[in-house]
Amino acid sequence: MKALIQRVQKGCVSVGGKLLSGVNQGLVILLGVGPDDTREKTQKLARKISHLRIFEDEIGKMNLSLLEVEGEALVVPQFTLYADTRKGHRPSFTDAAPPAVAEPLVTYFVSCLEDLGISTAMGQFGAHMLVEIHNDGPVTILLEV
Repeated sequence: MKALIQRVQKGCVSVGGKLLSGVNQGLVILLGVGPDDTREKTQKLARKISHLRIFEDEIGKMNLSLLEVEGEALVVPQFTLYADTRKGHRPSFTDAAPPAVAEPLVTYFVSCLEDLGISTAMGQFGAHMLVEIHNDGPVTILLEV
């Protein structure tokens, strides 16, 4: 499982020109699922992200977690995080989990964040989405479990 997390002042997702969901201060999490990913890996990643100290404290040091700043999370399914570009110029996505495996784990990831007390919104699995990200910092971190 891969997550590209971005600390944001706000973020939102639109599908077909209509606003689907959005968040204010917090994280936009682009989430990719691999074929061998499990619910256990999903829980581990949700815990890691929720406790990752990437928000500034009162003296400007990255020392606070998403939980501590009471931030929100926007989870965007992103199979392209598994792009293989080693050969040719067209990426292959065969390393990404098929939708029947990935979709339930993305939904479970959202519920894990919510269970930790994080207000969470989600993009639409399998849809062509327009994602607006107001990256704060910028802070962007790639995590894998």
